[in-house]
Amino acid sequence: MTFLLNLITAAVLYGTPLLYGTSGEILTEKSGNLNLGVEGMMFMGGALGLGAAFYYEKLAGAAVSAPLAVVIAIAASFLAGALAALLFSFLTITLRANQNVTGLTLTIFGGGVANFFGGTLNSMAGGVGQYIGEFMRVREGTYVAVSNTLKGAFNGSPFPVFLQELPVVGRLLFSHSIFTYLGIAMAVAMGLYLHRSRSGLYLRAVGESPATADAAGISVTRCKYLATVIGGGISAIGGMVYIMTVVGGVWNHEGLSGVGWLAVALVIFCLWSPYRAIW
Repeated sequence: MTFLLNLITAAVLYGTPLLYGTSGEILTEKSGNLNLGVEGMMFMGGALGLGAAFYYEKLAGAAVSAPLAVVIAIAASFLAGALAALLFSFLTITLRANQNVTGLTLTIFGGGVANFFGGTLNSMAGGVGQYIGEFMRVREGTYVAVSNTLKGAFNGSPFPVFLQELPVVGRLLFSHSIFTYLGIAMAVAMGLYLHRSRSGLYLRAVGESPATADAAGISVTRCKYLATVIGGGISAIGGMVYIMTVVGGVWNHEGLSGVGWLAVALVIFCLWSPYRAIW
């Protein structure tokens, strides 16, 4: 029983970042776009999410607020992914560039940006000399990380301790990080949006038949832009979640390798359904 509980807990831990990456790509593909740059966006989300939390902690000092740090990391990672997806949208929707080539390029670009930024994180209080020293320490293998207090905020469960300590049920249902429950809520909300709202119907119409949607008065370009940009932001949050929970709030550029491609594959395996993505 203990082995089974450990296996399920580990599966949820490693699966949560994939839920964000998969859900974001589902939203993108529902608009008719195929963004193969999920890996790059998750890289950028991981690096900038960690960097935002790290810099905030340095600036706030003893007055640091763990919940605020979580919000800042989410916002920074979402913004990083949204900007990358906006670039992808401009190239593929406005300039009509090939989606496959552009997505692969975004993967390379995002990985390079994340490795540069993550590898050169330094204290906000430091000068040029401290910056160079920090850079050299990173190159020697001492990675920049957030404090144990923030690690606990990112990895801790939002439920009371007595619920987490319940036999079997506590570990299965109440011991996961807040990102697990947010991810499930996000996937359910996305499923309801796509199948129970007028704008979700419009989005699916654009993805299935752009000409018909345009004839019905739906702005195809607007729908594609919004879905791709928001989907990219959601995918990037998955990269931040991976760095902050699986890796433990320490930048490691090798940790995220391949996670984005798994998310792209899972879009197909779950048949473009946010509900199935939860499983």
